[in-house]
Amino acid sequence: MEKKKYEKYHLGSLSECLEERAVLLAQYMIEHKATVRQTASVFGVSKSTVHKDLTEKLPVINHALAAQVRQVLDINKSERHIRGGLATKEKYLLKEKEQEKFRNAY
Repeated sequence: MEKKKYEKYHLGSLSECLEERAVLLAQYMIEHKATVRQTASVFGVSKSTVHKDLTEKLPVINHALAAQVRQVLDINKSERHIRGGLATKEKYLLKEKEQEKFRNAY
């Protein structure tokens, strides 16, 4: 549902105007407090492209917007170890459930 709003920006039109892409990526990331991975997924570009646009190109284009993006990136960086731990926990809980289901089947 959210992707539809940004579908018109996939590849073609965005690659034609790099500055516009950088600003759109920044606005999306700030508005949704999104990670680089989430932003890349919505816009159909790589994580490397998103990161490079936001950290290298955006400060030259719009310094104020770049400062806001930097805040979101710093928050994401400080929380990533927590998200990783939760993902690992969820993975092993799911694995345990599947094993329990398998044991109970016989």
